[in-house]
Amino acid sequence: MARKLKPLLREHLDGLPAACTGCAFWESAETIERRCGSVCDRDRLRDWYAVVTTEWGECGRVALDDDGEVLGFVKYAPAGYFPQAATFPSRPDDPNAVLITCLHIRDDARDHGLGRLLVHAALRDLKGRGERSVLSFACASPSIDIGEMPMIGMKYLLSQGFTVVRPDPAFPLMQLDLRAIASLAENLEAILESLRIPLTSPARVPGPTIRAR
Repeated sequence: MARKLKPLLREHLDGLPAACTGCAFWESAETIERRCGSVCDRDRLRDWYAVVTTEWGECGRVALDDDGEVLGFVKYAPAGYFPQAATFPSRPDDPNAVLITCLHIRDDARDHGLGRLLVHAALRDLKGRGERSVLSFACASPSIDIGEMPMIGMKYLLSQGFTVVRPDPAFPLMQLDLRAIASLAENLEAILESLRIPLTSPARVPGPTIRAR
């Protein structure tokens, strides 16, 4: 089998990297600790997925290895589908604005460009669906282990062309204008196949933390 980029499916939810398995951080309405796995509820996550895909459509992308295991994923949907977003001081006003929440890569696949590839897959999907822009909360502190955070590092988002639209000392809201993107690579799966990722067999027991990008 070859590596594949696929839409995030219900069957992938139980195979996400480490603490992402069952994590319902963004799907929770109560104010909770800003940390991956601070709320784990597989039923809530499955119910959320069913609602979003029925009402809005595909809500993420996954990269699969040769055996069909998840190497990494990116998750996105209109902000109104992520109740936790409303607890942030920098929260978006428009519940229909699309928000990229999670981008996580399996430990043994990090630092090989897979995060960038998943972001491009998400942007291509959203641009093809007529979205004009996309938002994402950034983790601004360089001292925090971004692998434990349910949002994306600010430095990383800046490198992808995002700019701050709502400042916040901890979690600013950032935006990318999809209309300003000249082009996105067409054959992303060929790029995925060419990445030199020295993979090992993933542990199937969720760990306490995850590593990002």
